[in-house]
Amino acid sequence: MNDPLHTAPPLQPLFERLALKSHELVSTTAEQRAEKIRRLLKSVMDARPQILEAGRKELKLQDMDIDMQLLMVKTECEFVARNLGKWMGRHPVKGSLMSLGKKSYVQYEPKGVVLNLATWNAPIAIGLVPLLGAIAAGNTCVLKPSELAPLSAQVLAEIVAKAFPSDEFAVIQGGPEVASELLKLPFNHIFFIGGHAVGRLVMRAAAEHFASVTLEMGGKNPTIIDASADLADSARKIAWGRVANCGQVCLAPDYALVHESIQGPFVESLGKALHALYDASGEGFRQSPEVPRIVNRRHFDRIKALLDDALAKGATVAVGGQTDADDLFIAPTVLTGVTEDMRIMQEEIFGPILCVLPWQKRGEVIATIRKRPKPLGLYIFAKDREAIDWFLTHTTSGSTVVNHNLIQSGTNPHLPFGGVNSSGTGRIGGHFSFLECSNTRAVVEEGPPVGDPGLMFPPYSDKYKKMIGQMMGKEIKMPDAAIKAINGVIRVMGSLRGH
Repeated sequence: MNDPLHTAPPLQPLFERLALKSHELVSTTAEQRAEKIRRLLKSVMDARPQILEAGRKELKLQDMDIDMQLLMVKTECEFVARNLGKWMGRHPVKGSLMSLGKKSYVQYEPKGVVLNLATWNAPIAIGLVPLLGAIAAGNTCVLKPSELAPLSAQVLAEIVAKAFPSDEFAVIQGGPEVASELLKLPFNHIFFIGGHAVGRLVMRAAAEHFASVTLEMGGKNPTIIDASADLADSARKIAWGRVANCGQVCLAPDYALVHESIQGPFVESLGKALHALYDASGEGFRQSPEVPRIVNRRHFDRIKALLDDALAKGATVAVGGQTDADDLFIAPTVLTGVTEDMRIMQEEIFGPILCVLPWQKRGEVIATIRKRPKPLGLYIFAKDREAIDWFLTHTTSGSTVVNHNLIQSGTNPHLPFGGVNSSGTGRIGGHFSFLECSNTRAVVEEGPPVGDPGLMFPPYSDKYKKMIGQMMGKEIKMPDAAIKAINGVIRVMGSLRGH
């Protein structure tokens, strides 16, 4: 494979070609844009063997895990292509007393050139799904895949090159230096999925050009286990959610807040579930083909340091705990006796380790969660409806799942995906991606004259002053049906007068 740092095209000329082409795409039809999305999907599916091979080598993933990424892309492509026509149309809005006789509507137009700085843990889905909204909205696109998944990045470059001309959708490979150079360019919108440090850099760079941004940055996702929860069901789902992709998932449960009356049984159930799912042969977690590996040595060392710090400060390994740096292996692990001074409770783990903390009163749960930035995801396990509603009311997160985890992203294109404050801004998925990449343009078209058309212009008459004064002194209220009827009469009268 060629070194992408030396084969990437000069960025400024490429950007200029993309910007020029973006003006042409403004007038493309819904069917033309949908056809591009269908063409991209075909290119993805044609490259499935290469995608699977890349995922096996980069993270030792099972084909089923990678196919779930492809299913997300497929579902999103089909949904966007199917609904694009109604999204693109002019959307009339209701009239008001002060806009009588006028036509008011919203028209969506492309922002221009959209950049996606994608991460490595689900490179195909994260690389392409946000940009489906950009294509649907009529923008040109640049994708910069993560250098930590170089095989997937190369496959993405080949997929896109097969489906699009380079002045419409370009894939730029390389490391942080390339990302830094890209961020100097005046993109109109930027997607970034990754960590907080880079997220801040993206926002600063975007501010230089007043570019809009969509950021998804993860964080420490809490899982609340109420005393009413089904322990076996909760344990199995949380075990899967924590170990999927070896914990390298932005939505993975990071720590579990368990009612003290069921902490012991829950930890026991969690251990049984982990062994049933990831040690079915009884030969140990390391032998399981369903346990992937950490992406590289740097991330392995970071997670191992979190584990070592917790153990040195008094945490106990209830399940797992084994590591192997040469194999980038970290076993599915459950820690108890965790305290706030441990780094593992202060930093996002992004690995297959779950911390379990007990609580007595609901207020303790809220206090623990509020010590940290608002999370990307939050999970509630309970059978008591009142408890579920209480926790929903007293917490906040980008998304929440009740009695499951990890199923809120990529499964329902009608749902928005994103964070809140430090866990992200903006939303991805279906219509929401389209809106992120569109300028929502308000349009008002003047209609036939109503009353005295010169009344609003200086010098202001006593009649006009009195009318405005009356409107200031009371609630402006007229039923929608009445406004619609009056507008109908105005249009008829206008047509009779030749307006």
